[in-house]
Amino acid sequence: MPARSDRLPLLTVSPGTARHLTVHRFGAEGARPKVYLQAALHADETPGLLVQHHLYRLLEEAEREGRIAGEVILVPYANPIGLSQFTNGENMGRYEQGGGGNFNRNWPDLAEGIAEAVKDKLTDDEAGNIAVIRGAMRAHLEDQKPASELHSLRLALASLACDADLVLDLHCDDQALMHLFLIPANWPDGAELAADLGCRAVLLAEDSGGSSFDETFSTPWTRLADRFPQYPIPAACVSGTVELRGRSDVDDATAEADAEALFNSLMRYGAIAGNPPPLPEALCEATRLDATDTVRSPVAGVVAYAVDLGQRVSKGDTIAWVVDPTQPPEKARTAVTTAADGLILSRRSQRYVRPGMVLAKVVGKEPLPHRQGSYLLED
Repeated sequence: MPARSDRLPLLTVSPGTARHLTVHRFGAEGARPKVYLQAALHADETPGLLVQHHLYRLLEEAEREGRIAGEVILVPYANPIGLSQFTNGENMGRYEQGGGGNFNRNWPDLAEGIAEAVKDKLTDDEAGNIAVIRGAMRAHLEDQKPASELHSLRLALASLACDADLVLDLHCDDQALMHLFLIPANWPDGAELAADLGCRAVLLAEDSGGSSFDETFSTPWTRLADRFPQYPIPAACVSGTVELRGRSDVDDATAEADAEALFNSLMRYGAIAGNPPPLPEALCEATRLDATDTVRSPVAGVVAYAVDLGQRVSKGDTIAWVVDPTQPPEKARTAVTTAADGLILSRRSQRYVRPGMVLAKVVGKEPLPHRQGSYLLED
């Protein structure tokens, strides 16, 4: 059986124009486990697009062989709004240019949205509670009418993902190593995925503060469990953001290897029948997101890095120099240091910066005082 493809229309905002989401479906609707994968919610982050291209081929072959044991949904381009946003020849897909902000921030709190609907329906039956909560999520989203094109996009994506067992949102950093964001309740459930992908970091936070897409489907379970402790409510959705290295890490060999890693992980998860290869050795342990130092520039200037990706550094080490070329050489260089002992996970490709811009992320193990608070993500 070939993949079934749908076109989900978004709210039309200008006469004579229309946008839609393309959705590919594998396996039987309603089968478990249900897996949802999307790429390029930040529309200018392209590695996931090529990964999904190769993953589609693997899933289509598995479909023909009758090996899709669950249901797998691919959204190859999760943001047609951002795809259309070009300025001076460059795709500007991180923020909605109509004023809607970051496409991967301020997603709805589904726990708050459904708490009243489920409170009198929960019982001592864990499986029954999962069904009740998933049904309430679907109904809550179906009852909403989109007020804008962005709202219609969010409703469409959330409706596809809300009742999944596994949700993977494929992103990338600027220059970076492979890494994964999860909530603690999804660890070690996500350990095999991290090993398959070759993650160099797994960053955990109960609430990263940004109301990101992945947490929209993982945190409702923990929040409802806290709100109704008298009933068994498991962390029934493993939902994570996969950072597929950096923006320029886009080539067939890399993308095909990542697609195969995802496919192997879906076999381990039970969504695809078959015998996956031996699990690769894990390249990292999970650490708290508030132990990762987001090193910011204190001044404007040209960045000269003193470290490479994957390098180990110690607290106080110089990560980069920011050079003000208008100053004499002996006054031009400002050292930027890290507060963490750990791994250089990311750097920025644009070498001119303003004050406050992130220069690097250093994955440490000990929570950092300046990282305590409600917002742990970059803007």
